[in-house]
Amino acid sequence: MEVLLVYFLIINLVTFVAAGYDKYLAINKKHRIPENTLFTMAAIGGTIGLLLAMLLFRHKTSKSSFIIKFSLIFIFQIVLIYLKLTDKI
Repeated sequence: MEVLLVYFLIINLVTFVAAGYDKYLAINKKHRIPENTLFTMAAIGGTIGLLLAMLLFRHKTSKSSFIIKFSLIFIFQIVLIYLKLTDKI
């Protein structure tokens, strides 16, 4: 269980930093981190890190297509957690 906790802490930290760095790149009009990379990081456990970065850095918050895709990942993960906790999977 400790390994899983460490994994989630690391992936969320990495995702948070990546989203913050992407915001920095956007401000400086440099080559950006692809959205699919951010979505992949969220999908493998970095959802909270990406959400915090979106709120703190005000990054991608006005891009509705990003919000929709991120929300779908978040909802899917909540459903998986619910199903696991209720022993349905």
